[in-house]
Amino acid sequence: MTEAMDAYSSIVTTVADRILPSVAALSVRGRRGQGSGSAFAFTDDGFLLTSAHVVTGAEHGTATFYDGSSSRFDVVGADTLSDLAVLRAHGSPAPTAELGDADTLRVGQLVIAVGNPMGLAGSVTAGVVSGLGRSIPARDGRHVRLIDDVIQTDAALNPGNSGGALADSAGRVIGVNTAVAGYGLGLAVPVNATTRRIIGELMSTGRVRRAWLGVAGVPVPLPPQTAERLGQRHGLRVVEVVPESPAGVAGIYLGDVLLSAAGEHLTSMQTLQRLMLGPAIGNRLQITLLRKGALVDVVVVPTQLGVK
Repeated sequence: MTEAMDAYSSIVTTVADRILPSVAALSVRGRRGQGSGSAFAFTDDGFLLTSAHVVTGAEHGTATFYDGSSSRFDVVGADTLSDLAVLRAHGSPAPTAELGDADTLRVGQLVIAVGNPMGLAGSVTAGVVSGLGRSIPARDGRHVRLIDDVIQTDAALNPGNSGGALADSAGRVIGVNTAVAGYGLGLAVPVNATTRRIIGELMSTGRVRRAWLGVAGVPVPLPPQTAERLGQRHGLRVVEVVPESPAGVAGIYLGDVLLSAAGEHLTSMQTLQRLMLGPAIGNRLQITLLRKGALVDVVVVPTQLGVK
């Protein structure tokens, strides 16, 4: 028992030593007044990653690192629909945290949260992955989408933790702490291929372009024979098609069941949303759907969200 506890402590302390120098406490002043949160350095030229809601309405702020050094930062770009923001700190760059891949996580896996809750700089908590594939709503004006594949953990999170790092046992950052949902429950936006693309767009252009189809669907079970043939159990029944939208023009109708897009099985709207980033705009997207028992292929050309 003692040996197991020593091993656990060794992992947590090793990860803390690795991540703490990269984590900063943020102080921002925006339209909503004074705010605070956390961020962490992920490049060696001063880029920091945080939660978009931490810097809402702000253009600048101060980042204070674990060693006591402070630097002014500019908000490079923020994307409220993923709750991610990229900052650029001035002055000597902090040590960088290595980004991992949340898609490899398993329920029960050890994770370590590092941030600055309630003004307590450099706080470290540990726990396990309590759940995967959670979703939380995010709103940007009239547009609402789900941040999907959110990580649920029981590592203690409190106000000020938002934007901090959630790391695995190897010290790789696999999530950005974003919300406290209740006692003993914390959530983090995953670091994976999708969020890496979002981070890259924020760094290069300061914003995230998204594609738009103009279709809404709900998961439904597929007929047994179809499910066995395709190797998937669910599809998306179309419940709304916006007139003259890309989906409408392509010939997608109410009642159709979307099965796949670009070869990827569509079992939830989150799966479809993952495909709707900048590279999809203006490019042909093949969608396979089920209509009155027959498989039908349609080609949709997504347009840019918010641009008519």
